[in-house]
Amino acid sequence: MKFIRSIFRFFFIIFVILSFTIGGFYLWAYDKYTVPIVTYHNVNYPDHLRLNSVTPESFKRQMAYLKEHGFHVLSFSEFVEATKNKRSFPRKSVVITFDDGYEDNYVYAFPILKQYQFPTIIFICSDFIGEEGYLTWQQIREMEQSDIMIGSHTSSHTYLPEAPSDKQDSEIYDSKRIIEQQLRHRVDFFAYPHGGFNENIKKKVRQAGYLAAGTTNRGFDRFNKDLYEIKRFRLNDSDTSSIVLWGKLSGYYNLFRKLKSPD
Repeated sequence: MKFIRSIFRFFFIIFVILSFTIGGFYLWAYDKYTVPIVTYHNVNYPDHLRLNSVTPESFKRQMAYLKEHGFHVLSFSEFVEATKNKRSFPRKSVVITFDDGYEDNYVYAFPILKQYQFPTIIFICSDFIGEEGYLTWQQIREMEQSDIMIGSHTSSHTYLPEAPSDKQDSEIYDSKRIIEQQLRHRVDFFAYPHGGFNENIKKKVRQAGYLAAGTTNRGFDRFNKDLYEIKRFRLNDSDTSSIVLWGKLSGYYNLFRKLKSPD
């Protein structure tokens, strides 16, 4: 009998320790929720895929997952405005972004986004528009009519931390000016090529009139409080299982990502 009581006491102590440990972690993590911000590049078939790309089928499965699991897809501007005003976000929020401005964004991703009525922002390199494999201004104007926002990704996809100061200025300022001239409205958002930035570059982006800027996993603000180093992550072509999508879209993925130096 005494042996049974000892065993019971042992397992009870283990239960209590585990309960406090799990409960404590849950309480600690609960207010660390960060809206997941997904970034894509190419949406195309294998013969045309570049690094960091997904096929149209994988992209559709990922968008279907968002729809079927009740995610609220925020526009980038909604996310920025709410963050600026310190408003909290409901769980199952998400933001979708694209970088570079490839033509396949129009050919393959755009119809799927329209089907699900998901807002998106595409950060374009102004010098590449109209070049082979990239969007045209006509395609961009058409997409803007269906809740697709356009941001700047510099003029020529220059890695800004290694560029001379005058080159940084032209990449940041000129791309904004050209896009605004073509689209006849303000361009408020910027994305750093390869996620690279430093404090001086952030200052230049702010002074150019951008309201926010996206990076990758560079920088040390895990919770996207700094609107000029908003962390984003990729959904890859293989990310189609519910477990992987649940993990990346949980709102806690940034807690476990390895951070990189901004520059």
